[in-house]
Amino acid sequence: MSKPAIAASGLRKSYGDKVVLDGVDLAVEEGTVFSLLGPNGAGKTTVVKILSTLVSPGAGSGPISVGGHDLAADPQAVRSSIGVTGQFSAVDGLITGEENMLLMADLHHLSRSEGRRVTAELLERFDLTEAAKKPASTYSGGMKRRLDIAMTLVGDPRIIFLDEPTTGLDPRSRHNMWQIIRELVTGGVTVFLTTQYLEEADQLADRIAVLNDGRIAAEGTAEELKRMIPGGHVRLRFTDPLAYQRAAGALSGATRDDEALALQIAGDGSQRELRALLSRLDSAGIEADELTVHTPDLDDVFFALTGAAAVPAQSKESVR
Repeated sequence: MSKPAIAASGLRKSYGDKVVLDGVDLAVEEGTVFSLLGPNGAGKTTVVKILSTLVSPGAGSGPISVGGHDLAADPQAVRSSIGVTGQFSAVDGLITGEENMLLMADLHHLSRSEGRRVTAELLERFDLTEAAKKPASTYSGGMKRRLDIAMTLVGDPRIIFLDEPTTGLDPRSRHNMWQIIRELVTGGVTVFLTTQYLEEADQLADRIAVLNDGRIAAEGTAEELKRMIPGGHVRLRFTDPLAYQRAAGALSGATRDDEALALQIAGDGSQRELRALLSRLDSAGIEADELTVHTPDLDDVFFALTGAAAVPAQSKESVR
């Protein structure tokens, strides 16, 4: 297995008597999207600030490595290998988009010619060339966020921290941002993402960790996390009443819906479970007219793990 792009052991942080992080372990593989979820105030931004050297880890924290560099021993090397886009835009609205980019190039000590070359390439890549000469204050929210990330990429970082990058964006701008993140990862960049949009983590993240009460409550792929929560089931629907009755007899434990001629069988919807279910139907010579798999979504996972007040959650459905 390749060396993690980010590794932290026993990460701790307190502010006075308030314990924000209480022994957080993280491992993020290179070229992946890792998403950190949690309620407001759970410490997500604190994690980002520590890993990006903006805040010192608390007493008792274990070793932290970012981009192959020891954060305590060589914080400057860490800074040189990362980019950070926070919740609030770093764009200066009083100057143009191009001037914002050139200012960032100066901060990275690029030569004038190199700075202009990188600026032009990134403005084109993020579809900002036409607006480059306009004051950034005239940009839409989506344009400002694209400029924000473009500025982050001036130093060609291999690791990018995105702290709630799509907050306040409309759905179209959010989806455009998702595509940008996917393209970054395709290019080998590692993305550490915090977000308040569970769908965003579901769409983008290779692995997800849920932070609650200063600790990691659970970690895994989106599908692994969903299967931790009860409530998944397979629904079989029939048009032939006789086939429905025979299936109900063959599948002991199924919940019946006689009016809809449908059966509900508890399960996680895995390939193994579906194969076993279909094998039982085949053995009995029964064929369902419709099979749908219902699984809990990340909303269900989030509320179950964080103890947040339950809200109606829409299950994901896939027709097989």
